[in-house]
Amino acid sequence: MNWKKYIPKFIINSYHLSLSFISALIYGFPSKKIKVIGVTGTGGKSTVISIASSILTEAGHKVATSSSISFIFGGKEVENKLKMTMPGRFILQKFLKDAVKEGCDYAIIEVTSEGVKQHRHRFIDFQVAAITNLNPEHIEAHGGFENYKKAKGEFFNSVKGAHIINLDDKHAEYFLGFKANEIFGYGIDNLDARIRGSNVSVGSDGSKFKVNGIDFETKLLCEFNVYNVLAGISIGVSQGVDLETCRRAVLKVDQIAGRMEQIIFEPFRVFVDYAFTPVALEKVYKFLKPTQGKLICVLGSCGGGRDKWKRPVLGEIADKYGDIIIITNEDPYDEDPMGIINDVAKGSPKAQKIFDRREAINAALKLASPNDVVVITGKGCEPWICVAEGKKIAWDDRKIVKEELDKLNKS
Repeated sequence: MNWKKYIPKFIINSYHLSLSFISALIYGFPSKKIKVIGVTGTGGKSTVISIASSILTEAGHKVATSSSISFIFGGKEVENKLKMTMPGRFILQKFLKDAVKEGCDYAIIEVTSEGVKQHRHRFIDFQVAAITNLNPEHIEAHGGFENYKKAKGEFFNSVKGAHIINLDDKHAEYFLGFKANEIFGYGIDNLDARIRGSNVSVGSDGSKFKVNGIDFETKLLCEFNVYNVLAGISIGVSQGVDLETCRRAVLKVDQIAGRMEQIIFEPFRVFVDYAFTPVALEKVYKFLKPTQGKLICVLGSCGGGRDKWKRPVLGEIADKYGDIIIITNEDPYDEDPMGIINDVAKGSPKAQKIFDRREAINAALKLASPNDVVVITGKGCEPWICVAEGKKIAWDDRKIVKEELDKLNKS
């Protein structure tokens, strides 16, 4: 039984707030000894953190990062196996204390709406708040999109230093309404953007663009990564880093783990991406759809009663762009996994349903020919499949792809 729904909201809020204070107290309020940057948004947070970290490192700073991919302390990387984008307060405060111990100048943290809802951002002195974009997500958990947006807004309202805002996002005006010492707007279409990408050219090996007359080049694929780079540059500029240093740092950023990551290059191409929202999935499919050859899509949808509305929508998008579609298991938690698969399949009449994710990946690789593109979405580099009763199955889409292709090559 879920007892939480019977407990008054103010008691739950007090509980979360108390934990935030106690954890900060235990670890000695470490954020007062380091510059902390928070990155929020529906998609792109991990990528922006990687870019901003590269820029600040190139400028001579020691940087710690906390993302859904990993925790990094001045070069030492530890995989994030928590299945939490924004960890609990004690983990966050310990992360900050460790960053201070390592002599880091900056700590960059992924900030989520659920984290804000539970006051995990409290008693952390953020100097910078950055947002990538805002699209429908976590609707059921927040009781509607407006509450989801307000959670992001609450984070911005708590940060009085610099605000980094995507001016091309349709919700930019909302975030511009919060007071800040300085605002750095970025974008491509908005001519008022302080950090504006112009002359954008997106290709199969990366993108080229200009920022204030300086040529930039990134190996990261797709236009949405141009926005992520612009967000990272804005963070750098907000900290006094010049554009030439930003340019060098951006060029050094290679593939981000599990984010439009190309795993196989020949005889066909295979990509693994984290996309699990309709907007992100459509952008991935649009970019990867080959002019010659088939687009083979392997996808699922997270369970546990979360965002059921998007399941058939994900299926519809796959049906629109994919030539071959395989719907499979993802993270069912305590929900019936075949029920989730069937919900996604409602949007795609031509989809195959293969419960076992390894078998689904194997089937996709078997069906691929030269010039084809296989794209496996929903998990990226996540290390687990989460099933009933809190159990976890060790996993990595990227590793499974290589294993299954190796088997096919030997057979």
